[in-house]
Amino acid sequence: MLKGLGGLGGLGDMGKMMKAAQDLQGKMAEMQEELHAIIVEGESGAGLVKAKATAKGDLTGLTIDPSLFNADDKEVVEDLILAAIKDAQARAADRSQAEMRKLTEGLGLPADMKLPF
Repeated sequence: MLKGLGGLGGLGDMGKMMKAAQDLQGKMAEMQEELHAIIVEGESGAGLVKAKATAKGDLTGLTIDPSLFNADDKEVVEDLILAAIKDAQARAADRSQAEMRKLTEGLGLPADMKLPF
């Protein structure tokens, strides 16, 4: 007897929820792939050092202006490289969050909803 369950109507809602969860999982997988293809660029030293990374934060390239190649400036160059990488990683995190907001808003979910990554 299903009297206590309010009939079978609740099962239909459960099916819809399962379908929505599967759709969300598929869209998140697609977005993860897209984040690997999106390239962001960070820089330091007014552009003397530039770092490129995917929106997932994987470093893909580093460009250093030749004017920085002076043995006396080794520590400065190292600091600029680290700063450019950190800038690229911060931009990657921002872009990843922006893409997640687009996904959640497109699904009618709250923009600040935290989904696993």
